[in-house]
Amino acid sequence: MDYIHHYKSPIGNITLASDGECLTGLWFECQKYFGDTLSKNYVQKEIPIFEQADKWLTIYFSGKEPNFTPPLHMKTTPFRKAVWEILLTIPYGQTITYGEIADSIAKQKGIKKMSARAVGSAVGHNSISLIIPCHRVIGKNGNLTGYAGGIDKKKKLLAMEKIDMSTFFIPKKGTAL
Repeated sequence: MDYIHHYKSPIGNITLASDGECLTGLWFECQKYFGDTLSKNYVQKEIPIFEQADKWLTIYFSGKEPNFTPPLHMKTTPFRKAVWEILLTIPYGQTITYGEIADSIAKQKGIKKMSARAVGSAVGHNSISLIIPCHRVIGKNGNLTGYAGGIDKKKKLLAMEKIDMSTFFIPKKGTAL
């Protein structure tokens, strides 16, 4: 059984999902891949994990770095999980490129090279947005590429973390990561 909960953030409504113990989803309303980890059998219910997630979100949207992470259950493939675990290491107020993540994954796997596009797909399918900070991933040369919640939200989240937005730009569609 899955459970859902709603949170009203300053930049849009959020739906959270849980298996009863851990957070399994966090999506902005109408986000790409919305609800992709939810089973067809779910109910809206207030449970302790949602209280923890709400506290995290309230701290985050107040412009501060939360000093805890609610328990997470990443319902995904091993490759995506490896990428998402790297995302969890990106410090608040900092960014990393898809290429840097690809290099890290290649090193973990003991291979010469990993596709930044494959990493981009894994980042884009992150089902626990914000807490797993996929908004902190940028393209090469500072491109503000992709964000399942929308580039406008990505820009607001990065600005909220006091990241200097003057060094970024939004590339035209089809530009490489």
